[in-house]
This record gives sequence, structure tokens and C-alpha cells, in this order.
Amino acid sequence: MSRTAVIAGQGLLAPAVVAALDDPLVYALDGFAPSVPATRFRLERLVPFLDSLHAEGVGRVVFAGAVRRPRLDPEAFDPRTAQLVPRILTAMQSGDDAALRTVLDIFEEHDLAICGVDEILPDLVPGEGVLAGAPSVADRRDAARAARILAGTGPLDIGQGVVVAQGLCLALETLPGTAAMLDFVARHDGLRPDPQGGRGLFYKAPKPGQDRRVDLPALGPDTVDQAAAAGLAGIAWQAGGVILLDRAEAVRRAEAAGLFLWARAEAGT
Repeated sequence: MSRTAVIAGQGLLAPAVVAALDDPLVYALDGFAPSVPATRFRLERLVPFLDSLHAEGVGRVVFAGAVRRPRLDPEAFDPRTAQLVPRILTAMQSGDDAALRTVLDIFEEHDLAICGVDEILPDLVPGEGVLAGAPSVADRRDAARAARILAGTGPLDIGQGVVVAQGLCLALETLPGTAAMLDFVARHDGLRPDPQGGRGLFYKAPKPGQDRRVDLPALGPDTVDQAAAAGLAGIAWQAGGVILLDRAEAVRRAEAAGLFLWARAEAGT
């Protein structure tokens, strides 16, 4: 039976995936520090790394956790990986989605299957339903508006999250990430036109056409705290398309802060 390799990124996802697998091999890109012990590898030596996976009996690979694009050292490429440089650089210039698709293609071309996190831990990706609180009619309108915004910006490869209040886009997630976006909202609480109106919500969803085996958007207890600090009414996300880490703790914090958590059906967009 073939073994599973985990390409671990930062955050809580990699430890959860590693704990759910039987004797996985864990690796991380050099320059990134996951919260689990991992053997480092360099993208500049990708082909020898893939050969080493085969030597270890690996048949499938799981990508788990956040990783930003590494800086490449032209002098560090081995001859075989160097042949992939034009392909990799072209993909990186086209955005995160294109870069990820190219990396996945290269893994598969080397007879390594890509396994999605939801195949290993399906409970991490909630289906439709309200997990805490109760979104109001105004919240549901804001969620529909947020879903339309992400559907429009998704092809531009900008981000996977947006904050909407009273029908207005208060912030859009970009490269600095969710915490930076919610901090911006917290520091600009006067943006809502009606101070007595709806407080708004944070909405998260995969990009349209995104390969859901990797880079699914993720939420967790810290996201709940950040949304509460931003003065929002709750968090909504596309049901079946977003990872919820430590669900019990996220729900507990949401209930304590008076926030709703809602996995919203995609058909409602």
C-alpha cells in the first residue's frame, strides 16, 4: 500500500491532517515554518524531491496549510528542474491559481495523486446550515451581495474573502490576508452609512473554477475573534467549499460574542 505525503504549510490545518493519517511523511517548503515537524525541500529542486517521494513509497500527496510564493534562486536549480523554469515562472506571473495548477500538474505527471483535505477530514468542510446564532434578513441580503462580489473578483485572483455591510463592500481580502482585512474594518467602523443599521458580515468562498484539492479557504476560532473585534454580526461562507478548523471552539467563541456562523448554500447566490 502506498504512503501519503503531506506538504505542510502554516496554520492549524497541517497538524489536523497529519493527526488523521496513518504514518504520513511530512514535508515543507524551505523558508516556511509549519507547526508540525517536517522535512524541508526547495522548489528549485522539485524533480529530485518528487523522485525521493517515489523512493519512500509515496503514492498520494496532500497540501495542507498556508504557503506564499517562495523566492526562487536561479543558481539553486538542478538540471532537470531547470527545464521546468519557464513553465513555473509563467504560471507564477499569472496568479496563485495558475501557479498551484501548474504545481499540481507536475506532481501528477510524476505519477503522484493529489488528495484533497476534504477526502481525509470531510467534517472539516461543513455542509449547508447555521452553526451558531441566527443571521437576520439584512445579513442574508449582505451574504448574497458578498457572494456576487467574490464571484466577480474571483477570476482576477485577488482573494477569497470580503466584508459587506448594508449592501456595501467595506473590504476585500488581498495578499495580506484575512486578519489584515478584518483589522482594517475594525479601524474604520464609521464606514457604515446607517450607524443603527446592519453590522455586516465576513464572507468567504473559493474562487470560481478553483481546484478544490488545494488552497480551500479556511476559517477558525481566531477568525471569529477578529470578526467580533471588527464589529460584525457574523461570518458566512460557501457551504462545502470552506474549511472550518476546530469547529467546537469556533462555535463556542461565536456564541460568546453573539456572532452567527453560517454555511450558506451556493445556489442562494
